[in-house]
Amino acid sequence: MRRRTVIPLLIVVAVLAALGLALYLRSNAPPEAARLLPESDAIVYVKLKSIRSATHFDQAAIQRSPSFQHFIDATGIVPERDIDSVAFALHRMPAPFGPNGPVAYSEVFIGHFDGARLAAYLNAIATSRQTYAGHIIYTIPIDGRQLRITQLAYDTVAASNMPTPEQIHSMLDRFRASALSTSGSSLLAARYHDVPLLSEAWGIGRIGLPFAENGFISFLGLQLPLPADTDLVASLRYTAAARVLSGGAVHLRIEEIAPNPRAATRTADTLTTILDIIRGIGNEQQPHDEAALAMRSVINSITLTHHEDHAILNATASIDQLKALTTAHNPTASPNDPADPTDAEPADDPSPN
Repeated sequence: MRRRTVIPLLIVVAVLAALGLALYLRSNAPPEAARLLPESDAIVYVKLKSIRSATHFDQAAIQRSPSFQHFIDATGIVPERDIDSVAFALHRMPAPFGPNGPVAYSEVFIGHFDGARLAAYLNAIATSRQTYAGHIIYTIPIDGRQLRITQLAYDTVAASNMPTPEQIHSMLDRFRASALSTSGSSLLAARYHDVPLLSEAWGIGRIGLPFAENGFISFLGLQLPLPADTDLVASLRYTAAARVLSGGAVHLRIEEIAPNPRAATRTADTLTTILDIIRGIGNEQQPHDEAALAMRSVINSITLTHHEDHAILNATASIDQLKALTTAHNPTASPNDPADPTDAEPADDPSPN
């Protein structure tokens, strides 16, 4: 009788232990969108669902270009409302002044999509199609590049503007073999553990590549003392308890992994000098709107430290400040948005008007 009782108990304990292990692995594993990305020089991930809940940026009025509005009307996809998470892989091109530019991108979008409407739209504007691993890959020419797009699942879309289909094939292969044991690309396996826990947005690797000028990272017209191929780990993390009266705070952390301690010290010292100059200029000027006031507060919150071969920047912003900054600029309003498939002008299969 005792043995009959012990055996079921052992089975229950084993099942609970397995479930607990699976939940633990899932909570510590990289997000699925990032795990599906191909090999790359950098990865950027944004959990838009969390940011949307905190800032309600999807409720802000947005001025869109006609071509982008056509995409929304045709597919029913409103990006700020329907995309829950997105991951980008950055690929440095060997010929930065060539037809493919300095950086190419591979992306994975997870959210709420009408698969039939999206497929009809892509089929209408694609210049060619390929079937791979049971999925249709649509090719759309945009700004001299070939953008390849495929629907991985009802809630997942992948795209890449690399010159060859290798990257889009890799994402399809990863999706077909996806599991908790899949760590993703070699970069993700090597650097994801450096990302602070519960970060809503993060980037690892050479994330400064899109801002590179003359071999160095430039931001807002200012050249930083960081080579374009610097390894960085950047993150945004929301903490509700940090500023209860203002609805919480968002913490920005950027960590440079320098070649040696001396290089890390030089980076921290140089950035401190630049920061002091910016603060001096900013404090002498009267902010002309909420966004300028928010930017000044964020700049004043920045701290710079270094430890061994790591230089670390920390900054903090309230939710109200983040709202002011995110609503000050509207990237979707540009009529030459390179990410908008409707800008394509296919020769043999034009998009309907």
